[in-house]
Amino acid sequence: MKRFLLVMALVLSLTACTEKNKIPVYAWIGGPGEATDQELTEQFSDLKEKGVDGLMYNGGHDPQTYKRVGKLVKEAGMEFHTWIPTMVQGENPKLKKEWYAINGKGESAFDKPAYVPHYTFLCPSKEGVYDFLADLYGGVAEIDEVDGIHLDYIRFPDVILARGLWDKYGLVMDREYPQFDYCYCDDCTSAFEDKTGIDINEAEDPAEVPEWKQFRYDLITNMVNRLADVVHSKGKKINAAVFPGPSIAKKLVRQEWGKWNLDAIYPMNYNDFYLEGPEWVGEMVNEEVATAKNGTPVYSGLFICPKPEKKGSEKDPENHGLLPEEIGEAIKGSMENGATGICLFTPGRMTEAHWKAFDEAIHKAYEVK
Repeated sequence: MKRFLLVMALVLSLTACTEKNKIPVYAWIGGPGEATDQELTEQFSDLKEKGVDGLMYNGGHDPQTYKRVGKLVKEAGMEFHTWIPTMVQGENPKLKKEWYAINGKGESAFDKPAYVPHYTFLCPSKEGVYDFLADLYGGVAEIDEVDGIHLDYIRFPDVILARGLWDKYGLVMDREYPQFDYCYCDDCTSAFEDKTGIDINEAEDPAEVPEWKQFRYDLITNMVNRLADVVHSKGKKINAAVFPGPSIAKKLVRQEWGKWNLDAIYPMNYNDFYLEGPEWVGEMVNEEVATAKNGTPVYSGLFICPKPEKKGSEKDPENHGLLPEEIGEAIKGSMENGATGICLFTPGRMTEAHWKAFDEAIHKAYEVK
């Protein structure tokens, strides 16, 4: 009996030690589709068992969907954050066509979106856009089961694509081109001229006007901070998926997220999109932690390769990502450079080999450099 008790004490001690050393893990995931409550419960319990502590869950705009799913996520023992795109919105009777962003050629993102059909970006200078988003996020934040609001696409369209995507779209993005540069609507250009005295429509090369870049950074920052006030007034947290850096975030999508009043930052440190190896993830996290406002926690977003055996022959970079033998290095680099934890994109892309390497990596103790 004593031997049995000693063995059990040792097992419990090792388990407690392992959990104490476990790093925080979140995951981006969507649904629920046609899944039943039982199916969702099994899915969430499995993720919890594998080490996931919270979900950034994309389930549309209906607060009742989040109430239903959130209840099951909380029962599984995880945090529940609603992952709802911000500036990208499809056709909606609540949104006026003139509220969508205009590029440097005078084309609307509603009629002629850049790159892909879903790039229907709204203009952040429109008060109607803020009202729509404040109502959307405020309504979801009122749901008891919701721990926080997770913003995504909180930016302008990519004025320059990540280098790893150039070939996919047949582009050489060596500078800013007008068809990918937003927003040149009358509200934006007139407000900019009122503030600076500069008529950007008369500029020989708008990309060379630093005040114009800052004006767009500030439009997004203002939108985020106003939405943060709404969500915080409901007693909930607000966080966001952002581009890396923010050196990359500013250059590619006009995000100056170091000025945002968020409770956590989730940089999408997708190394393959930038033709970089897993060691690059740690380099980005170092910059991100140094930039995060008032020590805001940074959760390093990791992009997973769904079919490791085909990565070498896969032409679409959006099917690339970390291999099982790389995920440990990406996690180690993130934690040693000051990340609070990591976030997976997505758990559905993880293979059995990924999960094994992941389990080893999240139960190690790391020291910040």
